[in-house]
Amino acid sequence: MKQFSTFFFSALACVLAQADDTSNWSYRVGVTSIVPKVTSGDLSAPSVSGSTVDVNSATQLAGGINYRINDKWSVDLPLGLPFEHSMYGDGAISGAGKISSAKALPATVILQYQLPYDHPTIKPYAGAGLTYAYFFDGKGTTVLNALTGTNSSNPTTLTVDSKFASSIQLGSRFYMPGAWFIDMNVIKTFLKISSKLSTGQTIDITLDPWVYSLSIGRSF
Repeated sequence: MKQFSTFFFSALACVLAQADDTSNWSYRVGVTSIVPKVTSGDLSAPSVSGSTVDVNSATQLAGGINYRINDKWSVDLPLGLPFEHSMYGDGAISGAGKISSAKALPATVILQYQLPYDHPTIKPYAGAGLTYAYFFDGKGTTVLNALTGTNSSNPTTLTVDSKFASSIQLGSRFYMPGAWFIDMNVIKTFLKISSKLSTGQTIDITLDPWVYSLSIGRSF
């Protein structure tokens, strides 16, 4: 996390250092919430039939860098600190509680198109791009140990496969005096992951999260 934090703020510093009154760069800082819309497969045998999971939302400090190609097109790079998501028992194991957690660091590149809207300060846009969802630091709980027949001396561990996914975006900038702006946008990412347990069991989960961002930024 320290390495990513260094990269995040260094990237913003580079934008500021290179920007001048005629550049097409902008930067922003704010918060982002990732809200998964979960469809879970069944945990593979040996397990109780219908053992599925739900995944909670996560909010984190985030922002981004944007490069304006021309009056209509821009390339956007959202940036943020890692998000931590927890998995809870569902289906046949509903009510079991928290069974695991993992951190996610999505890397997204979006091509944005400024929508036709004749207003001096409100600039809506739409975009599409590619997301690489990197998962790490997967951890099981005592509940997972109980479900898989292990114990604290030999706990069940898990990994989540990192995946590429397509993303679409809709948002708007609200410009203020002095080249400052407020940016609000929502991204829909079409993401399906696989989680593997040290017991050899697997579970496929469709996350398809909605990603909501609110930030303040400055253009140059």
